Amino acid sequence: MDPLLMGIVNVTPDSFSDGGRFLDPEAAIRHGRQLAAEGADILDIGGESTRPGADPVELDEELRRVVPVVEQLSSLDLRISIDTMKARVAREAIDAGASVVNDVSALRFDPELVGVVADAGADLVLMHMLGEPRTMQDDPRYDDVVADVKAFLEERLEHAVGQGVREDRIWLDPGIGFGKTLEHNLELIARLDELVAIGRPVVFGASRKSFLAKLTGRLVHERLAGTIATTVIAYQRGARVFRVHDVAPNVDALKVAGATVGRR
Repeated sequence: MDPLLMGIVNVTPDSFSDGGRFLDPEAAIRHGRQLAAEGADILDIGGESTRPGADPVELDEELRRVVPVVEQLSSLDLRISIDTMKARVAREAIDAGASVVNDVSALRFDPELVGVVADAGADLVLMHMLGEPRTMQDDPRYDDVVADVKAFLEERLEHAVGQGVREDRIWLDPGIGFGKTLEHNLELIARLDELVAIGRPVVFGASRKSFLAKLTGRLVHERLAGTIATTVIAYQRGARVFRVHDVAPNVDALKVAGATVGRR
């Protein structure tokens, strides 16, 4: 599978990196078009922040934020992903042109979501998260973070298939930064090939995250170099879908990585 770049479009007032910049639908649409021009293969549109400590968003507000953006960006020559835990948001986004559902709860939040995905024949991203966004960074602990995340993703994959989602439509995301310490994140990146061994495409999202600040001391908008380093390492370990804020530099990094990885 060739690498895919998933550009992030946060239609929120409180996302950790760009909260509020694209809350206006027209601003979000312009941003999505810019990411497409930079080489994004997928635009991941979300109306509810999942940063640590984030509060939930009411259903009607999430719909108001994302559906007009999906409708407009679905005319572009690329795929649209809806980043949501809610069945109705996914359904209306699919009706508006989305073909991927990115669920950070891995089908644990809304039991009706799996049926929406199965009926639509959409692709599905299942992500590992410890607890919920509001509490996930409250002293996260694991016996072995990679083994625990792998077991979780295998169970969620089995659940989704059992509920009618085709296995070849499912991607898996270890959830970098979602209920993980710095050491947990680094261990997951170093041993990402163990998750790739499950046999489904691995989605990797470390863009601008706080663990990069702990390593580099950089502010949110100064973390591009650190992000690119994780993209290249994750690609080498077998990840194939990369969820990023800065598309163009990551496109270039993956072109170089793709031309060199596996030559020895």
